Amino acid sequence: MDRMSTLDAEFLHLEDTASHMHIAGVCTFAGEPPTLAELRDLIGSKLHLIPRYRQRVQPVPLELGRPVWVDDPHFHLDYHVRHTALPRPGGDDELRQLMGRLMSQPLDRDRPLWETWLVEGLDDDRWALIFKVHHCMVDGIAGVGLLTVLLDLDADAARPEPEPWEPAPAPSAPALVLDAWSGLLSDTGSFVAHLPAALHDPGAALTRAGQLTEGMVRMLRRLVFTGRSSIEGGIGPHRVWAHSAVPFEHIRDIRQTLGGTVNDVVLAAVSGGYRRLLEERGDDPDSTEVRSLVPVSVRGSDADGITDNRVSALLLDLPVEFKDPVDRLVEVQRRMGELKGSHMAEAAEMVTQFGNLAPPAVVGAVSRIGLRSQHLLTQRSVTTVTTNVPGPQFPLYCLGREMIEYLPFVPISYGVRVGTAILSYNGNLAFGITGDLDNGADVEVLAQGIVDGIADLRSAAGDAAEHLVEGARE
Repeated sequence: MDRMSTLDAEFLHLEDTASHMHIAGVCTFAGEPPTLAELRDLIGSKLHLIPRYRQRVQPVPLELGRPVWVDDPHFHLDYHVRHTALPRPGGDDELRQLMGRLMSQPLDRDRPLWETWLVEGLDDDRWALIFKVHHCMVDGIAGVGLLTVLLDLDADAARPEPEPWEPAPAPSAPALVLDAWSGLLSDTGSFVAHLPAALHDPGAALTRAGQLTEGMVRMLRRLVFTGRSSIEGGIGPHRVWAHSAVPFEHIRDIRQTLGGTVNDVVLAAVSGGYRRLLEERGDDPDSTEVRSLVPVSVRGSDADGITDNRVSALLLDLPVEFKDPVDRLVEVQRRMGELKGSHMAEAAEMVTQFGNLAPPAVVGAVSRIGLRSQHLLTQRSVTTVTTNVPGPQFPLYCLGREMIEYLPFVPISYGVRVGTAILSYNGNLAFGITGDLDNGADVEVLAQGIVDGIADLRSAAGDAAEHLVEGARE
């Protein structure tokens, strides 16, 4: 039995009929699609490498422990690998509608929490795979890792032989409780084991405690309510999705000339996209706060191959009030620099670590009460989520067909009507925008606004470079 961490379990607690906690990706390919049987055989041959794909969630009686992963005795690949087709020629509008429909359906808790859809009928002689997996199984980086397992690095890669598999017997209720409490003792023991090191160097321990306290105070200060706007508020059960992409070299050109990190450039462009979205909706971007949760990976080298969530977070106020794109980039750099030095991410990570020591029944009850309260008074501390995941910078293949595009999807929740997922793949940077169908069906405005924001920054970088050349000549 593998126990969930508190963070993994929280993604289960945060899910209800309106808030679905799965992440996803659309992978497009050119040429003749494989048959459904060929795709099932391919995935079946890789399942021994990703055992979680044959396991389901098993709650512990009376919530005396966090949920565990157990083998599904009724696992059948046909249930998880599915087929659909768009009316030919299926363009981006039809693909976006399909994604919105598939992402509006929760995953079945009684089965392993994933689906793969083979989609035929795309225009330009294309087809697609849609991978959908619950957030309690993976974070963005682990999800990319899973994709590199399911697909191949070589067009001529030999298909491995499937390994025989028999589900392990389901644990009894007493065994679940015993495992939960022994696991809690183990977590507590690991925590206590670090105390001698702190006592050995009390000065360093006090400094670290001060940093974590500072980070926690800064985070709490950023949880004050933002002003009302059209992009925050309650959500319904239906999703809408849009996407856009740019060559990754455009980001490098901007960064080399105007400074900042790749993430700074991307966040500046996202800020420009939100400014346009607010203007289109009649909101005043000069007086509207757009506070984004920005996930930060804390996945160490020891976590390679582990499928779970290893993330913390920063809370960034996107500088939508700046009209000039270069001013937005400079302000993003300044604000991100402050956040990185604020110890906010370390404080958020500490909270999740302490959560592993808390009684699961208390954590679950608090989470459910908080979720129910969202139906009455939606949170207004976080306006949106912006997640940037580095993907493989080399081509992947499915049964000899090269993947030409990788488009991401991020879930939204109460108070967060719009979310942005960013993912790089083989020289391109893709943006996937999730919206609530009832309150945010115009998310393509944001998708296009981000691309236009990058174009504006690239133009400014070109002008700056030209001025430097002219100055050198003089």
